[in-house]
Amino acid sequence: MKVLIADDSGLIRDRLQQMLRQFGQVEIVGSYDNGSQTLEGLLLLKPDLAIVDYKMPGLSGLEVLKGIRKESTAIKIIILTFYSSEYYRRLAMQYGADYFFSKADEFEKISLVVEEMTVNAS
Repeated sequence: MKVLIADDSGLIRDRLQQMLRQFGQVEIVGSYDNGSQTLEGLLLLKPDLAIVDYKMPGLSGLEVLKGIRKESTAIKIIILTFYSSEYYRRLAMQYGADYFFSKADEFEKISLVVEEMTVNAS
């Protein structure tokens, strides 16, 4: 399973990469720190899953989400954020996010999604 990571925090990107390494079937195909590169990477690499920060330089995660959904609904998108209010959650889901997780208290849920996707891909 191909995964793309996008977050303007190097610490979060590193933490995500460490988490994903536990899954033997996961290949990290891209790691980006801004929205413009993220959208380009999504269009070029066509990963199975993208973990995208809501707030990034260039394009926001929401703008990335809108852009990729014009081209593909096949890529599963997790929006990951510290802006975890119900308002932001509704907006992300409205524009096609598959999941919306808070960095503060839902980070571990990413593993559950990846595990489910790798099991279903087998």
